[in-house]
Amino acid sequence: MSVSLACPDGYHPDLQVLEFAKAYGDKFQLVSDPKEAAANADVLYTDVWASMGQEGESEKRRKVFEGIYQINDGVMAAAKSDAIVLHCLPAHREEEITEKVFEAHANEIFDEAENRLHAQKAVMVRLMAPEK
Repeated sequence: MSVSLACPDGYHPDLQVLEFAKAYGDKFQLVSDPKEAAANADVLYTDVWASMGQEGESEKRRKVFEGIYQINDGVMAAAKSDAIVLHCLPAHREEEITEKVFEAHANEIFDEAENRLHAQKAVMVRLMAPEK
């Protein structure tokens, strides 16, 4: 699998993650342009601009991300015509993803959410199981 990640300066993944990715050579690409990251992609994935615990940075992040870091028609045009779109939810429509793209890929997005639910339940069962 090849992974291309688009993010603005100052919002790159943790250095430990980038060091790990170096072991995969040309299978990992870090760019600033979402269309470049989406070029010929089979899967596009996004998340909110400010996650839980980052609410205090919402306005600052909006100024950096807005108008650039969004899955929209332009980004979709760069991907393969049958590309799927995923989002870990909850989505802020018209911020990180347009309403149009979200609705066109809602089945995929909600299937992902359901699968995550089952994985999280399995982790809870494991962590809460009595020791033998």
